Amino acid sequence: MCGAARAEPVATAPFTVAIDGPAAAGKGTISRAVAGRFGFAHLDTGLLYRAVGAQVLSGVAAVEAARSLDPAALEDPALRTAEVAQAASKVAVIADVRAALLDFQRAFARRAGGAVLDGRDIGTVICPQAEVKLFVTASAEVRAGRRLAELQGRGTDTDFETVLADVRARDARDSDRAEAPLRPAETAFVLDTSEMSVEAAVEAAVAQVAAARA
Repeated sequence: MCGAARAEPVATAPFTVAIDGPAAAGKGTISRAVAGRFGFAHLDTGLLYRAVGAQVLSGVAAVEAARSLDPAALEDPALRTAEVAQAASKVAVIADVRAALLDFQRAFARRAGGAVLDGRDIGTVICPQAEVKLFVTASAEVRAGRRLAELQGRGTDTDFETVLADVRARDARDSDRAEAPLRPAETAFVLDTSEMSVEAAVEAAVAQVAAARA
């Protein structure tokens, strides 16, 4: 993704990059690329909620699932399904679920060598003192198009209008919830990827991190 660009020096002290934004804005791709460029560890915090949501779909109470979450569960490919994504969005509004997952995320964020965390409330709640805060966004239509291509690539039978409605519904739940609503942190750099290539978006994010480390 980053071509032949040289790798940045690997950090040894804690250094946190918080990347937030709505679904399908590109924050996962950008987060992985930034982590790779600087030698940081990466955590997709949405997988924590997807893992809890998957357990809820199997009949486990949400708070119980969050408190007993096995990190190995984050590797399950089934967490990427639309059904699990919906369940994750619903359990994410539960305050006790968020509290149960808080310590895990904060410990990961301050690990030696640096860390990139992406999610919905990293810069505002989980790591408000992060050295770099990014808010990656894009229009609902662009994000729906990206999600549709992803789902169809996995063989899911759906259409643009259905995916767009799902994106807007998730946006509403994430932005309107009382507990840790989705919004940019006051000091976050807002990166709108609606009309950006992947490479351009990654380089813009890398530039922010490099500037903070200079």
